[in-house]
Amino acid sequence: MIDFSKKPLFLAPMAGFSDLPLRNLVKQFGADITISEMISSNALVYESSKTLKMLEKAELENPYIVQIAGSNESVIQKAVEILNRFDFIDGIDFNCGCPVNKVIKQCAGSALLQDLDKLQRILELIKKTSNKKLTSVKVRLGFDKKDPIAIAKACENTGIDFISMHGRTRKQMYSGNADYEAIALAKENIKIPLVANGDISAENAKEVFKITNCDALMIGRASIGKPWIFHEIKTGKKIDKVMKNKIIFTHFEEMLKHYKEQGISIFRKHLHEYSKGYEDASNFRDCVNRINDVEVMRKYIQEFFNRE
Repeated sequence: MIDFSKKPLFLAPMAGFSDLPLRNLVKQFGADITISEMISSNALVYESSKTLKMLEKAELENPYIVQIAGSNESVIQKAVEILNRFDFIDGIDFNCGCPVNKVIKQCAGSALLQDLDKLQRILELIKKTSNKKLTSVKVRLGFDKKDPIAIAKACENTGIDFISMHGRTRKQMYSGNADYEAIALAKENIKIPLVANGDISAENAKEVFKITNCDALMIGRASIGKPWIFHEIKTGKKIDKVMKNKIIFTHFEEMLKHYKEQGISIFRKHLHEYSKGYEDASNFRDCVNRINDVEVMRKYIQEFFNRE
């Protein structure tokens, strides 16, 4: 379902950001593969309406991959059985990269990099239980020290389809630079596709492909406020103001379509990023934080970004 010979570009799963509207948007502007926000296997088994809504697929997503997190094997199995009910899901990605404390305390996310035997058991369980075409995992270089080869080989041994690797340890969180040479070591030692992640921009994408010899790139934080980054990487050209505005306005309409009026408040964090570098941006942010009317917000966005 994924042609890695074409060096595809992935949108990274990002809690609070890679929701359906953003995924549908980046699919229109150059992203090849999208993955849902990280979904807790515990929340999925509880089947809360909010969690089930997070499973919804955007119309342009093909393939559509859902990412789950957790550490309790029986709960993870139940979560996968729930995902099996949804025919529109093409793959399950398992999160072993999340560095935040509340996930680590549950022995989930990147905490599993400290116990590769357990990580392997979970991946084997997901693959055995799932009725989906794709099974994958997202990892970091290690927990407090780098061990990319052992991690990549442990994942490959479970029979999964591909690995995404962020070029930092859990200890680094998002500080320091991503280590592309470490990702290259992982790539050298496995036969399945490897997706490189961490600090990737339109400026360094070609260099990251060259250093890592990876099969794809995954872009996360660099796409927030710049969802056109996929288009820029593919074409090597900066987008013009007209295209930029089209993307911002499209994003707002996608938010309203998905979240209804609640989309106004949820979109504020995106407007804060979109307005960076614009004159009078701080006043703009202050104003959008107070607007709760759809028409007023729509007009204000258009007036601000359409200025010469």
